[in-house]
Amino acid sequence: MSLTETNFSRIVGWIAEETGFSQLQVENSVALLRDGATVPFIARYRKERTGELDEVAIRVIEERFAYFSELEERKLTVLKSVGEQGKLTPELAARIDATRLKTALEDLYLPYKPKRRTKATIARERGLEPLADLIIAQELMTGIPEEAALPFVDPDREVPDAATALAGAGHILAERFAEDADLRAFVRRLTGEQGLIASRVAAAKKEAVTKFEMYYDYQEPLGEVPSHRMLAMRRGEKEEVLLLTIVAPVEDILAGLTARVMRGESIFRPLLAEVIEDAYKRLLAPSIEAELRLDAKERAEEAAIKVFAANLRNLLLAPPAGGKRVLGIDPGLRTGCKLAAVDGTGRLLAHATIYPHTGEGKAAAAKEVLLRLVEVHGSEMVAIGNGTAGRETEQFVREALGAVGKRLAVVMVSEAGASVYSASEIAREEFPELDLTIRGAISIARRLQDPLAELVKIDPKSIGVGQYQHDVNQTNLKKALDAVVESCVNYVGVDLNTASWALLSYVSGVGPSLAKAIVRHRDEHGAFSSRQALLQVPRFGAKAFEQAAGFLRIRGGAHLLDATAVHPERYPVVEAMAADLGVSLAELAAKPALAASIDPARYVGEGVGLPTLRDILAELQKPGRDPREEFVAAAFRDDVREISDLREGMVLQGVVTNVTAFGAFVDIGVHQDGLVHVSHLAERFVRDPNEAVRVGQVVRVKVLTVDPARKRIALSIREATDGSARQTERSAPRGKAGGIDVSGLQRAGFRVRAS
Repeated sequence: MSLTETNFSRIVGWIAEETGFSQLQVENSVALLRDGATVPFIARYRKERTGELDEVAIRVIEERFAYFSELEERKLTVLKSVGEQGKLTPELAARIDATRLKTALEDLYLPYKPKRRTKATIARERGLEPLADLIIAQELMTGIPEEAALPFVDPDREVPDAATALAGAGHILAERFAEDADLRAFVRRLTGEQGLIASRVAAAKKEAVTKFEMYYDYQEPLGEVPSHRMLAMRRGEKEEVLLLTIVAPVEDILAGLTARVMRGESIFRPLLAEVIEDAYKRLLAPSIEAELRLDAKERAEEAAIKVFAANLRNLLLAPPAGGKRVLGIDPGLRTGCKLAAVDGTGRLLAHATIYPHTGEGKAAAAKEVLLRLVEVHGSEMVAIGNGTAGRETEQFVREALGAVGKRLAVVMVSEAGASVYSASEIAREEFPELDLTIRGAISIARRLQDPLAELVKIDPKSIGVGQYQHDVNQTNLKKALDAVVESCVNYVGVDLNTASWALLSYVSGVGPSLAKAIVRHRDEHGAFSSRQALLQVPRFGAKAFEQAAGFLRIRGGAHLLDATAVHPERYPVVEAMAADLGVSLAELAAKPALAASIDPARYVGEGVGLPTLRDILAELQKPGRDPREEFVAAAFRDDVREISDLREGMVLQGVVTNVTAFGAFVDIGVHQDGLVHVSHLAERFVRDPNEAVRVGQVVRVKVLTVDPARKRIALSIREATDGSARQTERSAPRGKAGGIDVSGLQRAGFRVRAS
């Protein structure tokens, strides 16, 4: 839809009013978005125009602008439809024009919307609308309703008596009440505020033991039900275990409707009371309750998607091991362990399969192969998938390395989604000749080197940090997760000469097609020597260059600033700074004190303000820095490997693997994550678990209860923080493993041991 200037200004005003941002901030953000700029680009390189709005704020503006634009387009359709019916009054047109809610607009349109044949339709066909008008006028104070209805009796039109006439008129009025925008708004508000969501077990499942038992006889205020409970109940309903209903405050609603419809005493008052009740129970209640159920579902989905997005962001921004040579291991029992040695850039050097768990003789051979790969290829770290046989393989590797005095960091890596990657188009393109399991071992090794670069190759839904991800709107989920990946990739920056097309595709302004073109050009012509060389890539035009260049890095390129987050459009400013100081660019970048001494106000000019200049100076003090944190290691107890090894009261270290609305799951090294309920996350009250913990964080937990039969472990972070708990903890030294600083690995979901 092409918005008029009036509509555009009005939408900008509405968004500013909703968000508290200034009109100029909203207007400029929308203008940049409509001009094709991406959210990361706007947030990073157009701070002067947006008043330094961050990505979250800009995405809110983007979403609300889309909502209001759709609303304005729908208004045109509604106005046209009602106008063609000859029923568009100035008052109705004004109400339609002024509304800001899609729900309110549909309420206004409801009486004029083409509908199937109803009881009210039939009554109108029988000529009973004038009687309905007479009744609702409530002006007759004497006589009886039947006498007033006699003129409308007509056997030829299937109205044999006054009672039939009154009933038909009642159907017309009931439909009017049900389609009245103000009455619908009242019922919707009261039901939403005072209604309950109720769940009961289906008759056929009364004796069944299911995961939905707590909802067999359950109710909770509709406006307060947390997202995880709402989604759990809906899943139970979908699986035909539960029956869900909304319990509305019927008496209050009927009293409110009566007060709004009745205008004093008339001979039709008793009849109107019956019509109001019929209108509510037969028409209004089912419609409004369906709306509220959908609204509760959408709110629950939105909350679940936010949790998923927050977890994904923490996982993607987990600290990388960097350019270490890594031996990746995809563990297995009967099928053996797949080994893949990669160099510091993730390039495959060699692969093998060993069988350390299928007999003494094979274990000895497996040890020999393992040590040979480590020695020949100079592996500095070992990454082991945390799936089946992960702990057993970890112990085998640790003992094998220890026997020959090799001190390497042995890291347990989350392998969620590795099988998805192994069978993907990207994996087939990278390693067409390799077996799926070898591809998985390579992915595990690369995840340790750079989680972000490897995880972007996998559908975010397969990474395993979501909550009810299969129950939510998949379009909304994909949009939110793609935005997170885009944000993370551009926040960190991408090495133009080593990145896969999958990683490049998330760079601002690039996309899959252009990313593949960049890789083809790189393969055919060699490494890029400068950012400007991107313009030689087919279809990589000036607009794409503007959006992408600042997020692409070239190490050792023709221009020193190509390795930094300084955008090429600002190179002249930096060059002027160096000239004013009487030093070269290289010296300016090499001596942080020089950048710290610069007064940014001196360089404010057209299009360049203090926000951008402060970013430039911060970048010059740490050129090309990786904003991700350093490694951290968690120590797992050697005597705790299975759920049967756990005892109540134990205090252990663990890694947060997933955060949900009801708490956090923590890996404590026993193949089964334990749950820290939200009430045990901290000594203070925690409303949102993401405020207390994050995916990949190393935490101390106390074992509360263990249920081996149901594979359930209850943990507490809160109780692990008291003095007595600290005295019971047994843990290995923290800090470094095998001489390598691993102080941040656990935030990536890794477990680390020094063998």
